[in-house]
Amino acid sequence: MLALRLTRGSHPLVLVRRLLLAAASAGVGFLLLCTLGYASAHPAHSSGSVLRLLWCVVPLAATVQFAVAVARTDPSTRPRPGPFAAGLGPHRLAVLAAISTAVSTTLGSAVALLFFLHLRGDLTGLPFDGGAAEFLGAGTPLPLGAALTLLALVPLAASAAGGLALRSRPVAPSEAQEAEDDLRPAPAPTGLPWGVALAAAGLAVEAYTSRGSGGNPFPLPGRLDSTPAAVLVGWVLTAIGLAMAGPGLTHLCGRLLQAVRPGAVRLLAGRALMDEASRIGRPLGIVCAVLSGVIAASVLYTGEPRPFGPLTALGAVLVLGCTTATLLTSALEARQARVRTARTLLRLGAPASALRSAAALRAVVLLLVFAPLTWAIAWLAALPLTE
Repeated sequence: MLALRLTRGSHPLVLVRRLLLAAASAGVGFLLLCTLGYASAHPAHSSGSVLRLLWCVVPLAATVQFAVAVARTDPSTRPRPGPFAAGLGPHRLAVLAAISTAVSTTLGSAVALLFFLHLRGDLTGLPFDGGAAEFLGAGTPLPLGAALTLLALVPLAASAAGGLALRSRPVAPSEAQEAEDDLRPAPAPTGLPWGVALAAAGLAVEAYTSRGSGGNPFPLPGRLDSTPAAVLVGWVLTAIGLAMAGPGLTHLCGRLLQAVRPGAVRLLAGRALMDEASRIGRPLGIVCAVLSGVIAASVLYTGEPRPFGPLTALGAVLVLGCTTATLLTSALEARQARVRTARTLLRLGAPASALRSAAALRAVVLLLVFAPLTWAIAWLAALPLTE
C-alpha cells in the first residue's frame, strides 16, 4: 500500500519512466508469447522455438537493466535521513523499489497478454480482431501455464534486480556528512583489460561462425529462428566486454581531460567523469554494443527489399529504446549525485557558466571516444560476413 501511495504522489517525470518500463515489459511479454505461439503451432520445430526463446533474452536483459536504472533514480527509494529515522532503512527501501517495479512490469505483461490474444482472435469486439491469427498460431490452443510463466519472467527478474541494486546502497548520510564536501578521488575501475578480452573473443566467435558462408551474411531478417546461435553468443560476449570496458574508458577520459595544465573547467569535467565512471560507463558500453550491431546489420543488408521481419524489428526497437533510456536515466542519477557539489561551488562563487561548460565538455569527450569505438566494432563485426 505504501508503494502504491508513493507511486500516485510521484513527480510526472518519475511516472513517465515507469510507464516506459511498463511499455518495455509489454513488448518483451509479447515477444515471449509469440515464441510460445510458434512453438504450439510447430511442435516439430523445437530447435527453432528454443532459438527464438534465446533471442528474447536480449530484450529481456535490456528491460531488466532499464528497470534497475528506474529504481535507482526513484526519489521515493533514495536513502535520506528523514525516512531512515522513521525506520525505512536500505532493506525496506529495497522492498519498496521491488514492489514498485513489480507493479509497472506486471501492468505491461497484462497488456501484452491482452494484445496477443486480441491479435490471435481469441478476444473480440475491438478493431483488428485476429489481424495476425495465422502469424501467431491461432489454430492451436495456447498453454495457459506456459503463457503465465513466460509473462512472469520480466516482473520477477526486474523486481529482483531492482531490489538487489538498492539493497547494496550505503546507509543514508547524516546532516553533517551531507554538508561536508568529499574530496577523495574515486578508485579506478579494474575491468578494462577483461572487457577488451571479452569483446575480442566475441568478435572472434562471430568471425569463426561466418567461415564458409561464401560471402553471404547470416540470415537474420524475417525470422528470429533463422540466425545461427553462435552469432548471438558472439554478440553477447562483445556486449558484455564493452559493458565491462566502459567504466575504465570513462575513467581514462577523465584523466586525459586533467592532463597538461588543466584549467578549472577541465578539472571539473575530468573529476566528474572519474567519479561517474562506474555509473555511466557501463550503460555507455552497452549502447556502444547495440549501436555497433545496428550499424553492422545496416551494412550487411543494404539494398534488401525487406531487411527485417516484424519480430526482429520489435526486438531491435526494444533493445535500442531500453539501452538509450538506461543511459539517460543513469546520466540523471549522476546529475542528482552532483547536486551537493554544484551547490557548494556556486556558494563559493563559481559561475554557473563554468558548470555548464564542464557538462558540455564531458559530453563531447565521451562522444569523441565512444563514437569511433562503436564504428570500429561494427566494421570488425561486419567484415567477415561481407568478404
